[in-house]
Amino acid sequence: MRLSVIVPVYNMAGEDKLKHCLDSLVNQTLPDGEIEIIAVDDCSTDNSFEIMQTYEKQYPGRFIAIHSSVNHHQGGAKNIGLGRAGGEWIGFIDADDWVVPDYYERLLKRADETGADMVGCDYSLVDSYTFKPGQVVHNNNSEQTGIMDEEKYKKLILDTGSLVVKIYKRNIVLGDKRVSSEKIDVFPEDIFYEDNAVSNTWMLRVKHFEYIPEPLYFYYQHDASTVHTISKKNLEDRMTAGRQILTEAKTHGYLDKYKDEIEFMYTVLFYVNTLFSAMPKEQHIKDCYNFTKRMGEEMKEAFPDFQSNPYYIDRIHPEEKKLIGMQMKSHMMFYLYYRLLWFYRNLRKKNRS
Repeated sequence: MRLSVIVPVYNMAGEDKLKHCLDSLVNQTLPDGEIEIIAVDDCSTDNSFEIMQTYEKQYPGRFIAIHSSVNHHQGGAKNIGLGRAGGEWIGFIDADDWVVPDYYERLLKRADETGADMVGCDYSLVDSYTFKPGQVVHNNNSEQTGIMDEEKYKKLILDTGSLVVKIYKRNIVLGDKRVSSEKIDVFPEDIFYEDNAVSNTWMLRVKHFEYIPEPLYFYYQHDASTVHTISKKNLEDRMTAGRQILTEAKTHGYLDKYKDEIEFMYTVLFYVNTLFSAMPKEQHIKDCYNFTKRMGEEMKEAFPDFQSNPYYIDRIHPEEKKLIGMQMKSHMMFYLYYRLLWFYRNLRKKNRS
């Protein structure tokens, strides 16, 4: 088998989201025997699995439908899919997205031409089913491509891009793990942001990366998307993924070599993005004061000098740096100041309307 494509599915039947995704996969230009689509239903409460079974009957040998009796989020579904994957290459796709008909053929062709062991492309943000590109997102850049060296690894760690908009030689994903008929432990389970947790280890296994600067992947924007959801569970999952980034770096022995890059990734995911998602009044979470206080304390414990990180200095917005500096000195002062700031801004907004 040339390529295994893993599709984690949870309640995607509505608005034909799952159908659009699966249609784009079963109609790929790669012939039977070169591609297997492994869709894993993560204990859906709608008829997603029934839809998957229909595809399995219609495309035997090309499509595999698996049902998980326990919900373990996308990480768990991906692990189950990996346990069945027989491809030399592995790809992932979110069940509410879709790809152009020759997506995988083009990525594999680039790999064949160059000897790459990871190939990616750009993607397009869309809010309806279409193959006409909307807002194009450049998922990677030419400075990260080619035969890898230390500088390219640093650039790839800092700006990995979406993991679903790539294909990988199986050793990049699995390392030295052996596939069985059961699920395999690659992704953390029961959390969102599972890709963030493992991306650095994957990138540092890559020997040659190639990139097609065209939007061949369509990323569907809707209110139920993880990136549009703010809840305490969602925020805690960001923090868990941040901790996993650090654990992975220590376990695999690359923290010292890429300390600035790992520190910055951890700072953004675990702390900066989480802090400024938790704080706004309209998204106020229960016990926000203590939640954000503990977050700041853990950030300081993990990387006491993170405010001196060169990427932090260069990339974090000045106002955010000011507020973070305030929290590092006094959480109470920061919290009161932030609440007053948002009260004033909301008051101005009401007066204008």
